[in-house]
Amino acid sequence: MLLSSDQGKGVALAISSSIFIGSSFIVKKKGLRVAGSSGLRAGVGGYSYLAEPLWWTGMITMIVGEMANFAAYAFAPAIVVTPLGALSIIVSAILAHYWLNEKLNVFGILGCVLCIVGSMTIVLHAPEEREITSLLEVWQLALQPGFLLYTFAALAATLFLIFYLAPAYGMTTIFVYVGICSLVGSLSVMSCKALGIALKLTFQGQNQFQYAESYYCLLIVAVCVLTQMNYLNKALDLFNTAIVSPIYYVMFTVFTITASVILFQDVQSSRQLLTELCGFSTIVIGTFLLNATKDWDGNMGLMPPARSGAPFNALRPVHDDSETQVTSKSAGLGRISSAFSR
Repeated sequence: MLLSSDQGKGVALAISSSIFIGSSFIVKKKGLRVAGSSGLRAGVGGYSYLAEPLWWTGMITMIVGEMANFAAYAFAPAIVVTPLGALSIIVSAILAHYWLNEKLNVFGILGCVLCIVGSMTIVLHAPEEREITSLLEVWQLALQPGFLLYTFAALAATLFLIFYLAPAYGMTTIFVYVGICSLVGSLSVMSCKALGIALKLTFQGQNQFQYAESYYCLLIVAVCVLTQMNYLNKALDLFNTAIVSPIYYVMFTVFTITASVILFQDVQSSRQLLTELCGFSTIVIGTFLLNATKDWDGNMGLMPPARSGAPFNALRPVHDDSETQVTSKSAGLGRISSAFSR
């Protein structure tokens, strides 16, 4: 499938977005480490990183990436833009290898390649997006029973993760914080898509900001992004970046594509569905390789070193000595639970 002119612009913006966002993961992680060495770490409810310039550098880089990503949704469907987030995995994994000493072995490289191949498979077989002529049209689609059911289910699952699972398992199970980010992120993407369409139509001479629905979408985006930022910071502080990035990507992609298909009622042939399923399966396999072989040493044989719970211990928190000391001090003060930063 050849991309249209608008889709080509969307793909170019999505690729540049992934480069900025992938880099921001690493810069923010370094900022979190610096802040955690002298204050209460983000992983236990601290916000000392807000006074760290390095973290703000990463935050600005992420904002630039998110702006490019926001613009991409105005030109191309979510099912095309979202899978290209796999490139941020590649960027963050490579930079983490050199700057954070989080080693990327040959299986990790293969995993990155598989993520890219799977993403491109989805992009090249994505359906054409229906033409939207007004923000009110998107709003009416959002009020359909199918999308309302998805929204209520996503919000219920998010609240369950925040108030029930996060206090007990958030610091030991990566899927809790990443799950919150992914569910909330799928809703923020739909609102970003609506705002992107509104801006595009406004620049074409059809002012969409005369409608109150534009500002409702803006409010939804603000709340969702702040929530994502808070819990992504926690995940990055507690777990290996090379693991957070691919797991977040897979979960975020699944929920976002699901929300997009429900909202815009995309019609796809069985061939398209099968091809997209194969592409997504390829991404999952690539993610597993990154995950399961994180601690593999090529000089020690074919398999990763034997240890209790491997490879699932790769999902558990890994800190350096300075982080461990800060955590010990923080434990004496009590752990603070907070209501996610990207």
